[in-house]
Amino acid sequence: METYQLKDRVKYLCEVSGVSRSGYYNYFSQESQERRKQQDEKDEIVKGVILKAFHFKGRKKGARQIKMTLAGQFNVVYNLKRIRRIMKKYHIICPIRKANPYRRMMKATQEHRVVPNVLNREFEARGSRKGSLNGYYVFILQQRAAGYLSTIIDGATGEALAYHVSDRITMDVATDTLLKLKKNRTFKKAKDALIHSDQGTHYTHPDFQKLVKKIGLCQSMSRRGNCWDNAPQESFFGHLKDETSIKVCSTLDEVKKEMKQYMSYHNHYRYQWNRKKMTPVQYRDHLLKAPA
Repeated sequence: METYQLKDRVKYLCEVSGVSRSGYYNYFSQESQERRKQQDEKDEIVKGVILKAFHFKGRKKGARQIKMTLAGQFNVVYNLKRIRRIMKKYHIICPIRKANPYRRMMKATQEHRVVPNVLNREFEARGSRKGSLNGYYVFILQQRAAGYLSTIIDGATGEALAYHVSDRITMDVATDTLLKLKKNRTFKKAKDALIHSDQGTHYTHPDFQKLVKKIGLCQSMSRRGNCWDNAPQESFFGHLKDETSIKVCSTLDEVKKEMKQYMSYHNHYRYQWNRKKMTPVQYRDHLLKAPA
C-alpha cells in the first residue's frame, strides 16, 4: 500500500514539475550518480586551470579574457561555453562594469577653443596610431579626490602609449602626458595622426593645443555630451576601474606603482577579443608587419 502511495506522489510531483518519471528514476540510478561523480572530478581539474587564468597577473577576468589568456599564456584551448559553465558552477565571478553617465568639464575661460570631430568615430583607422585617444580619470583615496590619471590610448591597437599621474588637476596633467608620448621610443607617428579627446578645459586650452601642433599631431574633439565619440577611452577607463586595486591604495605613490603595473599588464598581457585575440603590443606589431 505504501509503495503505491509513494509512486502516486512521485507521479504527481513529476507532472507538476514537468519531469518524466523515467527521467526522475534515472537521475537517482547508480549509473547516473557515478557519471555525475566522474564529471565533477573532471570539472574540478578544469576549474583549477581556469582559476590560473582568472588570477593571472592579479587581474580578475571574464570568460572571454580567460579564454584568450589560457590560449596565449598556458597553451590551453577551452570554448566559451565550457568556461562559462564552470564559472557558473563554482561561482567564479568577474566584476561587471556599471553604466556611468558621461561627465564634462566646464570651460574655464573664453580663450578656450573647440576643434572639429575629425576622427568621427573611425577609431581603428588603417595604420597604427592614426587615431590616438586622450582622456583623464579621477582616483578616490580615503574618500577624497587624491589623484588624477591622464592617458593616451592608441585607437587602432588599444595600447597605452603614455600616461601621467598627478595629485593636482592642472594643465600639467594633460601636457606632461603629451611630452611622455613624444619620449616614447616605440611611438612612430603615422601620417595625419590625430589626438582625439572630449571638450574638457585641458584640451581646449591654448597651451595644450600649441603643444599638440608642436609635436606634429592634428587635434580632434568629441561633440558636446556625446560619450560615444570617445568610446575606446571610456571603455579603457571602465576596465581600469574594475581591474585595478585603487581602493587599497592610501598614498599617491602607491597609486603610481599600481598604475605602472597595470599599464604593463594592459599592453603586454590583456588580450583584445576584437583584435585577433592579441595583446595591444602583439596587435601593434601585427599591423606594422601587414602590407600597406
